[in-house]
Amino acid sequence: MNRTNLSQLAVLATVAQCASFRGAARELGIAPSAVSHAVSSLEARLGVRLLARSTRSVAPTEEGAQLLERLRPALSEIDLALETAAESRDRPAGNLRLTVPRTAAHLTLTPRLGAFAAAYPDIVLEIVIEDRFTDVVEGGFDAGVRLGESLQRDMIAVRIGPDLRGAVVAAPSYFASMPKPRHPRELADHRCIRFRFSSGILYRWEFEKDGEEIEIAAQGPLILDEDHLIAQAAVDGAGLAFVFEPYVQAPLADGRLIRVLEDWCPSFEGFFVYYPSRRQMRPALRAFVDFFRVGG
Repeated sequence: MNRTNLSQLAVLATVAQCASFRGAARELGIAPSAVSHAVSSLEARLGVRLLARSTRSVAPTEEGAQLLERLRPALSEIDLALETAAESRDRPAGNLRLTVPRTAAHLTLTPRLGAFAAAYPDIVLEIVIEDRFTDVVEGGFDAGVRLGESLQRDMIAVRIGPDLRGAVVAAPSYFASMPKPRHPRELADHRCIRFRFSSGILYRWEFEKDGEEIEIAAQGPLILDEDHLIAQAAVDGAGLAFVFEPYVQAPLADGRLIRVLEDWCPSFEGFFVYYPSRRQMRPALRAFVDFFRVGG
């Protein structure tokens, strides 16, 4: 094997991932000119254009995309070999990149990130906030975190959080002028604080009781994309909110919020970390899974 080719291929893959020569240079810790030279030399040796360059972006050509697709398993194996070698020091190391929805970051990961960093100082953990379900392989992630009900069957999944439950709440001042709903269909008469996913989709409120499932396209004058803001807006009397229980535990306990439709909000499985099956799991990912797993 020509080892110069190997280093150039690694540079090419990094440029494609970063969609930028300068971004790749920062990631690799080398000069942008060295990145450009490595890619140009590889293209000259192969006699094909691998990257399409413009003043604003860099993207693989068709030939480049085909090459990168075939290279991905080999480069992953090289990364795994290096991580495994690093583990021989009895301390997992390296980069670990996860796709995580905002709610999971708030409720499951954030409370323990400090402890994880202290336990594994040689792991560089990068959390990318995404509400949509992401193909971890295609997205260049080591793993993802999502609710158990949304996971694909071909993924390995490990539970990292307790059961969750939704809560429909509003402030006493709101109920001073509005009746408390006794059935989800009565929400049509209420001002609801709605949630919009990063994909642009508005969340449809989901309820279940005695085997009956109902989805409500709630209506109201306020749309937010952050659960903390929704909970605070409810405390301030803006309307009815539907959020996970942990976001409203304190204001429910001290009377700033009142809960309704509780019997229509059953608990369900919480968050799982998911990742593709591999012959050998990277040590950094194994450390993360073992640290955050329920009972870990």
